[in-house]
Amino acid sequence: MNLPELRDSKLGLDGRIATLTLDRHDVRNELTGTRLAEEIATVCAWLNAHEAASVLILTGAGSAFCAGGNVKHMRSREAGSFAGDVYTVQNKYRAGIQRMALGLAALEIPSIAAVNGPAIGAGCDLATMCDVRLASEHASFAESFINLGIIPGDGGGWFLQRRVSYQRAAELTFSGRTIAAAEALSIGLVLEVLPAGELMARAREMAAAFAAKPPRTVRMTKRLLTYARRMDLPDYLDLCALMQGMAHNTEDHEEAVAAFLEKRVPAFRGR
Repeated sequence: MNLPELRDSKLGLDGRIATLTLDRHDVRNELTGTRLAEEIATVCAWLNAHEAASVLILTGAGSAFCAGGNVKHMRSREAGSFAGDVYTVQNKYRAGIQRMALGLAALEIPSIAAVNGPAIGAGCDLATMCDVRLASEHASFAESFINLGIIPGDGGGWFLQRRVSYQRAAELTFSGRTIAAAEALSIGLVLEVLPAGELMARAREMAAAFAAKPPRTVRMTKRLLTYARRMDLPDYLDLCALMQGMAHNTEDHEEAVAAFLEKRVPAFRGR
């Protein structure tokens, strides 16, 4: 099984834990002048197609998690990431950064953002696209689009208000202000704040706990959490009943019950 070919990021697979590192620290892991958004979407599709991993850790190389869009590119209306008429620009968003949002939203395994530094604009939104956010003490966050006279074209307005309250999401979006890791923790944007040297160890510890569970059940549970945001309760309960029937008929369920009763560690096989 070959990993996808990547140019601006690195994908590692350790057991059932996949780690995707944004590797353009020369430009603070920006999304619009690199292939990072495309590669994130590619990795999500690969993880869905191959059952080798049960959890994804997403982090950045260097001092920044992700700087979002390249502001210098916005000055040119003739060339670059943001050039063109209305139709051209909207197509660039649909074929570019929005693929990242759709890819992470459709990811069938849990995702953990290990936010090692500033997560600005689309970088902040990238963190909110993950299921869990762990932050280094050096991390900061800004939904800063309005400061540049633009809107969160990557879908950040959808994600942010599902991670914090609508009122807090509105305040952050309309002010465009930058918040430190401590405030991000206090409003529930991140789950934990850690010393910089402990961030990845904690991310791997959490990932290992997720990856130790029955692989197929992890994927079904992730799908159910996703569907819960957009389904009415009666339809959702029907889906839960169907997936529960599937879960009860897996070998891993039988192993889990046997291990529980025999007071031993289960050995799951993904069947």
